[in-house]
Amino acid sequence: MANIEPEKQTLLNHHKEKHFTAGEVIRDIIIGVSDGLTVPFALAAGLSGANAPSSIVLTAGLAEVAAGAISMGLGGYLAARSEADHYSRELKREQEEIVAVPDTEAAEVAEILAEYGIEPHEYAPVVNALRKRPQAWLDFMMKFELGLEKPDPRRAVQSALTIAISYIIGGFVPLLPYMFIARAQDAVIASVIVTLIALLLFGFAKGHFTGSRPFISAFQTALIGAIASAAAFGIARAVQT
Repeated sequence: MANIEPEKQTLLNHHKEKHFTAGEVIRDIIIGVSDGLTVPFALAAGLSGANAPSSIVLTAGLAEVAAGAISMGLGGYLAARSEADHYSRELKREQEEIVAVPDTEAAEVAEILAEYGIEPHEYAPVVNALRKRPQAWLDFMMKFELGLEKPDPRRAVQSALTIAISYIIGGFVPLLPYMFIARAQDAVIASVIVTLIALLLFGFAKGHFTGSRPFISAFQTALIGAIASAAAFGIARAVQT
């Protein structure tokens, strides 16, 4: 634990900043739900345009949701593992450089601090203090020289599960009408209405959590889904004729 003056520690204890820190989880949810809403939606619309019965649309849609969830989850897992592997390689390289060329690494610390407008007489004690603390020095270089944060070892599995479950939840939305309406041409209308509402709500929530304009985000998300489904429906109609 860092050594902080009692007065400053008291101030920190009484001041709790409310920052949004679940960015990676939200990103995974956005990836999963957005694809889950859009891809099965477009597939169902395309099959409906080809006059396939609701049972076929539902079967194909559920198969796509299962395959998509596995594929997207695996992609999330591999991406997180690659990030962790990259961090490990850079950590090892930085450790070796601190041992092999400590003066050069110390100069890099000075350069980093100078970029923040800190004068040589101000950063010299910081550089010397870091040289006496190899682990703190290493952490400093990883964060401020390379811009890398230590990844959570559970991140890969969490990312895979979050994306896959989000994809499944999103994928069921456009398929729900086909579970209750036997005629696909009628079911597709209900699917369009339900999915566009879901896309609007999802886009609004995405904009709220990511700091962008919620209403613009809602419109953009719904527009992308509408274009994808319209393209699939139109292509199916054109091929059929």
